[in-house]
Amino acid sequence: MKIFHCNRCAQLLFYENVRCERCDSLLGYVPEQREISAFEDAGDGCWRSLHPEANGALFRQCHNYAVENVCNWMIPADSPDTLCRSCQLTRTIPNLSEPENRLYWYRLEVAKRRLLYTLAGLDLDVPSREADPEHGLAFEFLADGSDGERVMTGHDNGLITLNIAEADDAHREKVRTAMGEPYRTLLGHFRHETGHYFFSQLIETEPRWLEPFRGLFGDERADYGEALEAYYREGAPADWQASYISAYATMHPWEDWAETWAHYLLIVDVLDTSTSYGLALVPDDPREPTLTDRTPVEDASFGNLMKRWFPLTYALNSLNRSLGMPDGYPFTLAAPVVEKLRFVHRVIAAAGDRSAGKRSPSAHQQSPAQAQ
Repeated sequence: MKIFHCNRCAQLLFYENVRCERCDSLLGYVPEQREISAFEDAGDGCWRSLHPEANGALFRQCHNYAVENVCNWMIPADSPDTLCRSCQLTRTIPNLSEPENRLYWYRLEVAKRRLLYTLAGLDLDVPSREADPEHGLAFEFLADGSDGERVMTGHDNGLITLNIAEADDAHREKVRTAMGEPYRTLLGHFRHETGHYFFSQLIETEPRWLEPFRGLFGDERADYGEALEAYYREGAPADWQASYISAYATMHPWEDWAETWAHYLLIVDVLDTSTSYGLALVPDDPREPTLTDRTPVEDASFGNLMKRWFPLTYALNSLNRSLGMPDGYPFTLAAPVVEKLRFVHRVIAAAGDRSAGKRSPSAHQQSPAQAQ
């Protein structure tokens, strides 16, 4: 995530901000520019962007921004749409007659927008089901039924369902502890489930990737139901950390891919943020972890990403321990896991180059050497 500033007063901003705390300007995210802009009221429900790249263009607030207060994305004033690109992906929202559900909806949308920001930076297109019924993506945010019926978070042919209870911090922490998971977040759920979606879009439809995938992750044709039963009956192998990013990744090749995909997005997002903020590690003792490389993530080779990842996570965990908090990065990357991450990097780089090529030559495009 890059650094944003108010275009009126230069105040530092966060991606989720809707008002500048210094000058009170309305703020909104413009996905076409991947920028947070300050706006001035232009009348008739329109807002004029003050961002220099917008050249005074007019925008409207997404309906879920102006009315529901769960969004902060803007729509071009001449667009027929009432919902922004992000909100168009949400097919079902929580029942708002339950008071706490609006907060859960807001948290879910925040996590989804962060995911979409990362995917856009990787040139990965995410069409809605309305725009592309065959290949589009949709989200449903559902609650357990009063009759005890459970909503399972998961993916089914482009439809991602999330149980809104995951937006309840206390509930999510309880489940995380019960499941023995070191890491469980809303954003992590979105990353994981879109991994399943992109498997169908990028691996199943590309013969050149399918055999290499099976060599690394296993044969995805193995019966999923049987694998699921076996996992919850027997658990993960005792030595799972030698080959997998998580215990759950051992369940089936599809889950191994989704967990690895989610982890790659985590790495890219964190490195992008640290690079944007100019974070550097320059210890007095040169033997200590050092980080000075500021190569933009979209231009970095896989080897470059990994070289920077260790010192950054070492510092992150050290800072968390100083705060009395658990490690922010409670993972170990064994050599087979690194190779799986490398494969994800190659698939995304190829897909991003293909997508960027359809638009125009882009700085996001990588050479074959950079994609390795």
